[in-house]
Amino acid sequence: MITTKPESHDSHGNSNRGQINRREFLKTSAATTGGLIIGFNFVAGNKIASAQDAPKPNTSPNAFLRIARDGAVTVQVKHLEFGQGVMTSLPMLVAEELGCDWTKVRAELAPASPLYAHTMFGMQMTGGSSSVINSWEQMRMVGATARMMLVSAASNKWKVDAGKCRVENGVVIGPAGQRANFGDLADAANKLPLPEKIVLKDAQDFKLIGKPTKRLDSASKGNGSAKFGLDVTAKQVPNLHIALVKRSPVFGGKVKSFNADKVNGIPGVTHVVQTANGVAVVAKSFWAAKTGRDALTVEWNFEGVAKPNTAEMRTAYLEAAKKPGLVAKAGDVASLKTSAKIVTAEFEMPYLAHAPMEPLNCTVSVTADSCEIWAGTQFQTVDQGAAAQVLGFKPEQIKLNTMLAGGGFGRRANPVSDYFREAVEIAKQAKVPVKTIWTREDDIKGGFYRPMMVHRVVAGLDNAGKISAWDHTIVGQSIIGGTPFEPMMVKNGIDSTSVEGVVDTPYDIPNMQATLHTIKGTVPVLWWRSVGHTHTAFAMESMMDDLAHAAGQDPVQFRRGYLAKQPRMLNVLNTVAEKANWGAALPKGRALGVAVHESFGSICGQVAEVSVEGGKIRVHRVVAVIDCGLAVNPLTISAQVEGAIAFGLTAARYGKVTLKDGVVEQSNFHDYPILRLNEMPKIEVHIIPGGASPTGVGEPGTPPIAPAVANAIFALTGKRLRALPFNEDDLKA
Repeated sequence: MITTKPESHDSHGNSNRGQINRREFLKTSAATTGGLIIGFNFVAGNKIASAQDAPKPNTSPNAFLRIARDGAVTVQVKHLEFGQGVMTSLPMLVAEELGCDWTKVRAELAPASPLYAHTMFGMQMTGGSSSVINSWEQMRMVGATARMMLVSAASNKWKVDAGKCRVENGVVIGPAGQRANFGDLADAANKLPLPEKIVLKDAQDFKLIGKPTKRLDSASKGNGSAKFGLDVTAKQVPNLHIALVKRSPVFGGKVKSFNADKVNGIPGVTHVVQTANGVAVVAKSFWAAKTGRDALTVEWNFEGVAKPNTAEMRTAYLEAAKKPGLVAKAGDVASLKTSAKIVTAEFEMPYLAHAPMEPLNCTVSVTADSCEIWAGTQFQTVDQGAAAQVLGFKPEQIKLNTMLAGGGFGRRANPVSDYFREAVEIAKQAKVPVKTIWTREDDIKGGFYRPMMVHRVVAGLDNAGKISAWDHTIVGQSIIGGTPFEPMMVKNGIDSTSVEGVVDTPYDIPNMQATLHTIKGTVPVLWWRSVGHTHTAFAMESMMDDLAHAAGQDPVQFRRGYLAKQPRMLNVLNTVAEKANWGAALPKGRALGVAVHESFGSICGQVAEVSVEGGKIRVHRVVAVIDCGLAVNPLTISAQVEGAIAFGLTAARYGKVTLKDGVVEQSNFHDYPILRLNEMPKIEVHIIPGGASPTGVGEPGTPPIAPAVANAIFALTGKRLRALPFNEDDLKA
């Protein structure tokens, strides 16, 4: 949108280099501003739809770009910002092609709308480390289109050839030195047709992309003015109430009856309503709602409900792993019988909670024929549809405002929209605006989890110390089964997310077989930062280290022998070894461990420097190298790798969700701890330059850290830790 109306702001690849299909753009007059809306409409399968074919937005069409009279540039960010930096990286893509003054760029989170569909998935969402990838061409086209229209407006004004004009820092400059600011040209540009041909810059001409750039949202987050979902108040939503829900302590339990006698007299409590999953107490404040919930008596119906115990599940998983499952990757493992050496290893990974710093929340206001929602969601389209279903509305009757989120790690991308449905259900019954809040205890004890997984690997070495065969069995629940993604991601009974990182390993391993046992369970499971790679990388990279030791070879050199056909991965391995001074002398009592893994189109290698004193593990230093294609903003890439290492190291050291008689035993950070500041290692991040376009960044830094640390512990102590989180008692034996 190019508009001439002044606006106020808070602090908040070269593609189609010939003809661009004009139907990719949506152009609509904005009656209130006299402006022009320029957007894209992509539907599932990358099919381009015209404006007439597009689903009707729930509000007037939303812009990707607005330029005000004062030259301020506002970019609508279609993805959720929850720490990864898209409110800077996506505006950078627009600004690079637009040629604007970066100091005048602002970012806003886009509401739910078909205009903002993910170009690969056909719905508005954030996940899979794909925000920059899917926006790479789209947002650059937005900037280039606006730039060309502004140049055309200037050339018409000066009666000169547009090809002789150039753009610099928010100004169009003519062949005779004429100058016009973007804001001064916006009105005239509004009246021009869309350009027939869009030409994007070559990477060698980039001035902003690839440069370390300060985040646009840093100031607001630093001074507290940034608005997260939890920050919605009665000033924004009049008569706002707060709701907390008492849910079954056992997954699958239903309300049999409840007694609210002790609740009704509590000051501030206004409603007690039953939901599909429990009983909600609605009040004028959080503490009134919490006090009311604490006083609420609920009798639960557990008839036919399983009450799993982690210890029993572990035994069953380990037993299942001894037998082949469904074949995910076929290989001839008969040569194991004639191998000179055989190494057998079992790897265990527990359930893990997402535990974002900002607890789940969703604010809902319902009227007779519309609904407005405020939430930090990774799945705008899915959650908007779920809200509509609960209310019996059409999706366009739901206005969903995307708020900042304090972390998510996959939890806010729930295909069943659990916390959205519940919040809408409560507001519908209470008939007042309601913000439903999950306390951290609510989510850790009754949310969704990374599945508990077991791997069993039997690998052989020949007389030359080379891998002769590899038999890999994986056991665990499917995160895709039963979701709308099942038809695409589960083939012949194999959930691709359960075996990723194994069946597609870059290592050239002969006679490799991988099989899968998918366990049916009642514990709700969901993707967790880096999805299947969270467990497959630990098994693969620990096993490669095991085999290197059995072969009497250096772990880095051993890996090199299986990467001749993978130059990118080999380059990352060599670079991380070089940056970490692999092989050099270390202080007494320290050792290095290495791991390298590919996920989400990127490759991350890490070397951990570790000591063990008094049976206590200490990670002193982590050197990380990432090849993520073309680096848009090195600052956010480094920050994401650092955060991913802290996240993965937390899980490796402490992360564990266990169940006893169907009840989750952990509840908050006192018994589900996170890494403390004094435990954080020094981290060095090195970004390998190059690539024609970006690849994933948010998740690839998590998988290598656990095996890198485990491998360092083995190098130091000779003891192999194959279960997560690390049991330090095993080091004292």
